[in-house]
Amino acid sequence: MSTAASAALDASVLALNKHFMAVHVISARRAWTLLCKDLAEVVTFDDGQFLSYDFQSWREVSQARARFRSPDDDFVRTVRSEIQIPRIIRLLAYDRIPHQRVKFNRRNLFARDGNRCQYCGKRFAPIDLSLDHVVPRSQGGQMTWENIACACLKCNVRKGGRTPSEAGMRLVREPVRPRSSPVIVLKLANRKYQSWKTFLDEAYWSVELK
Repeated sequence: MSTAASAALDASVLALNKHFMAVHVISARRAWTLLCKDLAEVVTFDDGQFLSYDFQSWREVSQARARFRSPDDDFVRTVRSEIQIPRIIRLLAYDRIPHQRVKFNRRNLFARDGNRCQYCGKRFAPIDLSLDHVVPRSQGGQMTWENIACACLKCNVRKGGRTPSEAGMRLVREPVRPRSSPVIVLKLANRKYQSWKTFLDEAYWSVELK
């Protein structure tokens, strides 16, 4: 498999339940598996109209779309044709209601802070970031959204077991509990995922990530 095809299959796909409510964000690889097993259908929103396609009809539509592709479209080439990576699928037998609570985990903490150290303001790869207790545990600080900030290793060592004021440091932004999934917010900043907005109203932004 080519590098381009592999990257396309690693793209994200928004999964809806059968009532068209957002419930998961999955990889394109997983989406293809569900489509091939007839467990899901592709959903598009074109010219104010919702359209749905099974795997076979989507493959046919992809041939026409391939002639008018945009830089934000992803395609995978098969022996006979090219198939477009869908952005949204609907799970035909899944009717669970989406979770409303944003999970407290590293992935969401890094996404909330935009992969930036909240002391020096520089952006880092996740592997080069740590999680800092704003109020140290030695002073009663808890492991909560409001007391955890991303920090680069250098700033974390400099701060040590002190509060920011004690260390003569200042937070770029006070840590808060996000109202919506930080990872979803980051995805929506990418033009290729703009079609998700139709299904991500204020009530359902806290989708569970798999």
